Amino acid sequence: MTPVVAVGLVVFAAAALLALVRIVIGPSILDRAVAADVLLTEVMCVLGAEMVVNKHTHTLPVLLVVAAVGVFGSIAIARFVARKDNTPR
Repeated sequence: MTPVVAVGLVVFAAAALLALVRIVIGPSILDRAVAADVLLTEVMCVLGAEMVVNKHTHTLPVLLVVAAVGVFGSIAIARFVARKDNTPR
């Protein structure tokens, strides 16, 4: 493992840990949603970096599925929050 890969791994791990902390202690659902998007983006970056380091494209379908889940999850949360804001008090 080269030093660049090791540093990248540490940075990805730290960012993922911080996103998990925000998911757990986020005061609102929007904070948790943004943290979940950040975590999915981290997963996509790790998969992309793994493909570059190992010089293959075998995990590209997984990367595409993770991206689709992230987009659809963000849309679902946005619709949920929009409905919640429109309810009369």
